[in-house]
Amino acid sequence: MFFHIVLERNMQLHPRHFGPHLRDKLVSKLIKDVEGTCSGRHGFVVAITGVEDIGKGLIREGTGYVTFPVKYQCVVFRPFKGEILEAFVTMVNKMGFFAEAGPVQIFVSNHLIPDDMEFQSGDVPNYTTSDGSVCFCLISSSYESLHYL
Repeated sequence: MFFHIVLERNMQLHPRHFGPHLRDKLVSKLIKDVEGTCSGRHGFVVAITGVEDIGKGLIREGTGYVTFPVKYQCVVFRPFKGEILEAFVTMVNKMGFFAEAGPVQIFVSNHLIPDDMEFQSGDVPNYTTSDGSVCFCLISSSYESLHYL
């Protein structure tokens, strides 16, 4: 579910940011560009925990921008098929219900809801069970957005 991994990214920086605070500008740009993004391979980047290395910059011809290779540590959230998740239900309708587990939005179709749970329409639509609890297992996933914030 949560992993602490090392990733690399090429960061471009405008020449106006060159000076004694170059490293700080690169780190703040990295955090702004990377935190909250999602990739199918690694999952959602929750937080950057540290910068391991900033390589030598290469000047881009004609623009003056400099590209720096940055190696950083981050915490990622990636749910796997078959994993049991704890989530908050956000919306209920007769087709099923929507829930959120961190940055992940989940839809549970009424075809996958057990027969002992009944849909109750009214002011606050809900599915009722005898004991009131719901536990579910992830059966598939897809990544539709690059940003969740």
